[in-house]
Amino acid sequence: MTTLTEQLTKYLEDAHSIEVQALAQLRKAPDIAGDPELSAIYREHLVETEGHERATRSALETRDAKPARTKDAVMAVGGKGFVLFARLQPDTPGKLHAHSLSYEALELSSYQLLRGVAERAGDDTVVETAERIAADEGAMMKRLEATFDVAVDASLRAVGREDLDEQLRKYLGDAHAIEGQAIALLERGPKLAGSERLERIYEEHLAETRDHSELIEGRLNALGGDPSRLKDAALRLGGLNWAAFFRGHPDTPGKLAAFTRAFEHLEIGGYEQLQRVAQRAEDDETAALVGRILEDERRAAERVAEAFDDAVDASLESVGVTTGA
Repeated sequence: MTTLTEQLTKYLEDAHSIEVQALAQLRKAPDIAGDPELSAIYREHLVETEGHERATRSALETRDAKPARTKDAVMAVGGKGFVLFARLQPDTPGKLHAHSLSYEALELSSYQLLRGVAERAGDDTVVETAERIAADEGAMMKRLEATFDVAVDASLRAVGREDLDEQLRKYLGDAHAIEGQAIALLERGPKLAGSERLERIYEEHLAETRDHSELIEGRLNALGGDPSRLKDAALRLGGLNWAAFFRGHPDTPGKLAAFTRAFEHLEIGGYEQLQRVAQRAEDDETAALVGRILEDERRAAERVAEAFDDAVDASLESVGVTTGA
């Protein structure tokens, strides 16, 4: 059993550890972004993120608490691990861009959940802090969404534009690998959802995701893709398994909802780039297919976000929270 006040402190600890990972990534991102405009975006958000770290630390200190060392350490390692992963990819700018969009969605979701707990605890100061930081994370997502063309151009410069058809097959292979990860995540979702609404969302999107996987594999085969390329893509994308997040945070309904929304944005980031590569390769069929899948991914992310109140209530219930101070 735990009190609502204690649970709010734990959510603040989680928020601080997420900022620690964000800092580990953002301090290196400008150097590997592949374009001056993208580098400037990361530098701007680094300054914001430093402020977020201070704000969450201050909120903890106000509650006579401190950041959780173990959570912070795990998340810092995860951030550095992704930077290494991104550096090893031939299309580093694009991988960095998609991951950054996904991580911003994780941060935005985490602060929206934190706000929900703070509202239930009647802590207006934490509510204000969560809303202010969430607004920054949402604004960063919009900056990233507006620069997919820049990221794709930077990636193609890095790998060479001579054979766009080959690049298209590689991007399709990556998309198939991500869909495989999504299936694994969504298969767990209904059992951990904590509410009928979230359970239904996960089940329905699992069916969509299985269809997406088949469609992408079919398109790859039609373009002469080597089946072994799918295995290679899965290995390359293994660095995005988010294991650090689950090691550092309880797998409660709220955490799962935040993670699922973030993973949807990883898929969105990948498909936005895949669609642009298909357009540059003048493959209208692939571009149209990806456009339809993108609509499903965005709708799924929105549905999860709209169910955050359910996720907060289910999370508090799962830890036996009480409303006493």
